[in-house]
Amino acid sequence: MLTPGRYVGAQEQEDDGEPFAVKMARLTGQLREQFAESDRLEAEIKRNLGGLGYEL
Repeated sequence: MLTPGRYVGAQEQEDDGEPFAVKMARLTGQLREQFAESDRLEAEIKRNLGGLGYEL
């Protein structure tokens, strides 16, 4: 059997035992939180720049 990872340098990942559906729910929740934090930080940066006389 040919495994592309053997030829392109990708290391084989060990199964962590977390079911795929559970992992995806956890990761998408984490990503949603990170997007919300990104939006909050962007708004704060824009406010700070606006306070200095620069508008985006």
